[in-house]
Amino acid sequence: MRTPHHLDAHPRPNPYEELAALDDGPLEETPLEEFLTEERDAGAEDAWAPPDHRRGGKRRRKNRFAGLPFAVKAVVGLVVLAAFAALGDRWAVLYAEHRAADTLKDRLDLAAAPEVEIGGFPFLTQLAGKRLESVKVTVPDVAADRVSLAKVSATAHDVTLNADGLTSVRGAGVPRFDGDVLLSFGDLNRELGASQVTFTGEGRDRVRARGTLPVAGHRLRLRAEARIQRQGERGIATEIGGMRLDIGDLATYRPGKRPSEGLHLTPEASADLARETRKAKALLSVPAIVQRMGVPETTVRQALADDGKLTELTGSPRFARQAQRLNLIDLALDNPQVLRSLGLDPDLLGELAGLTRPVLADRLALAFELPKPEQGNVRLEDVRVEEDGIRVRLSGSGLTVGG
Repeated sequence: MRTPHHLDAHPRPNPYEELAALDDGPLEETPLEEFLTEERDAGAEDAWAPPDHRRGGKRRRKNRFAGLPFAVKAVVGLVVLAAFAALGDRWAVLYAEHRAADTLKDRLDLAAAPEVEIGGFPFLTQLAGKRLESVKVTVPDVAADRVSLAKVSATAHDVTLNADGLTSVRGAGVPRFDGDVLLSFGDLNRELGASQVTFTGEGRDRVRARGTLPVAGHRLRLRAEARIQRQGERGIATEIGGMRLDIGDLATYRPGKRPSEGLHLTPEASADLARETRKAKALLSVPAIVQRMGVPETTVRQALADDGKLTELTGSPRFARQAQRLNLIDLALDNPQVLRSLGLDPDLLGELAGLTRPVLADRLALAFELPKPEQGNVRLEDVRVEEDGIRVRLSGSGLTVGG
């Protein structure tokens, strides 16, 4: 164990004495102060500022573009020029199509300008060579005899121009073209049927007509069929068949001279003769009718004298068939009272007599003919009945438009 004597041998320094010693002379700069002083001096010479990214970014973009190869720059320039050239070419096409549409409207005396579409690219090169690859023209509502063609569309190929520039086209030559014509059922219903007859397709070459026809103040139900066929190179012919006019449920009129044609009672009306004594006696009281029916005179006399014999005669299937064979048109003028007893108007039957097959067929005719051009040739290639109307394919060659 250390003694106090041992501690006094090495006394500790007094801190107050050290502080006093520091105060005795001038202070010297410590290393930390020297460091801070150097930093302040350096800052005074070169002040700090934030980096300028914007100016540096511009410098980098400029440097990258400047570093592009010359071939790439040339390609970019050509693309830009091609874009401007394409826009100019399309503008020229639109202008030419508009001029052509107005010219066709005036020369063809159309109600509205047609649609014109010039094919091929570039157009200006074709114009310089005075030859167009194709020109499509669509004309709506073209008058053709009694009906209107809903749409006429034709595409001309290898068109040669008689022109000195875009604004001075005097004419064109069409070596060949193809197209089609549509005769819509909607137009037929409006123009031929007067909203009373409806035309619909039935198969590839047949059209069915259904509706009503006014005759002598009566509205008769009409049924007919038309067979569509080409007539020559430019015409469409219709063969009307199956024509039938129904006078209610009483009689049916079929124009023609054959035994099955004319005006005949319906099966329902013939069967009613067995139940309506007055009508049966009126019919059997005319010798001409009895003779045509082939009923023996003795049988007729017995039937007229005895209602039981009359019912027996008129109720037989043979009598009903014989009554249906009667052509009431032949009896209309000589026996008007008999027709009235059957419920038929004599005036109506008089007009039906004049409504012959040609007259009725003319009312339903769908025929038309394309106009013949002054130069060249136009031909009908095919006729087909479709859902919306009658479509005709056509072709032509050697046409000249304008001077």
